[in-house]
Amino acid sequence: MARDYRSEYDNYHSSPKQKKNRAARNAARAAMVKRKRVKKGDGKDVTHKDGNPRNNGEGNLGVLSRSKNRSFKRTKRAKKAQIH
Repeated sequence: MARDYRSEYDNYHSSPKQKKNRAARNAARAAMVKRKRVKKGDGKDVTHKDGNPRNNGEGNLGVLSRSKNRSFKRTKRAKKAQIH
């Protein structure tokens, strides 16, 4: 069965909560560009250390390579697995 991107957008990505999360992620990236920690096309992701995309405090933001930031093990509920 093919993935229905239109339905996915309509049911998830267009919700007010997800729009606010996306705006906060974009603001975090802009803040890190302003601090010269990242730049366009550098292959880096801005990460939220506590996993909350709306917490853009200076101590909560970090920079990781795309491959490192997107390779965390996930649980059944799509949360990052706890590393001990």
